[in-house]
Amino acid sequence: MSPALVIFDCDGVLVDSETPANELLVANLARHGMNISIAFAEQNFVGGTLQKDFETLKAMGADLPDDWCKTFRKELHHRLQQGVEPISGIVAVLDLLDERGVPYCVASNGSDEKMAITLGHTGLWDRFVGRRFSAKTIGIFKPEPGLYLAAAREMGVSADQCVVVEDSASGALAAKRAGMPCLGYAPKGGGEALAQHGARIFGAMDDLPGLLGLV
Repeated sequence: MSPALVIFDCDGVLVDSETPANELLVANLARHGMNISIAFAEQNFVGGTLQKDFETLKAMGADLPDDWCKTFRKELHHRLQQGVEPISGIVAVLDLLDERGVPYCVASNGSDEKMAITLGHTGLWDRFVGRRFSAKTIGIFKPEPGLYLAAAREMGVSADQCVVVEDSASGALAAKRAGMPCLGYAPKGGGEALAQHGARIFGAMDDLPGLLGLV
């Protein structure tokens, strides 16, 4: 049976924005004398907030200025404005949800400004009119459950009738805390961090319709 509402994370689930973001982070930190790998960035800084990343990096010994979050966000938005692609297979999933009349929305730790850039460049912006929920606007960030609960409430669906599609451990934990089943997208394999919070792991968007009970 299909859910009454599918809640998508944005970065890494709808749009391939995590790759350029992590590349930019690695380059930025190198300028500040800290060398990390793309793999390390993917493992430790996906799905969080810039403030949390800043605090973690400072604790690791990074010599970052007090305005690092502001300047990095500006760099990131500039990079994303150069173009990003939708996640492979996601457009077909959204088409099928529309065809079957299953509502969906996006709930992201990113700002409305960032979603305007990423969803705008991928042609997905109009598909989420009135169905975009930003933690920065609402004031509750994952892994707290409030963002997902607010999205469900605004969409008129109870939490237990929703399914969340996430690619980060913090998002999977937020779904768990909200009482929502989570499907964990892990296209590069692994997914252990997602699974630790109860997410059911899948590796390709082609598999998502079956997991949502659409086929």
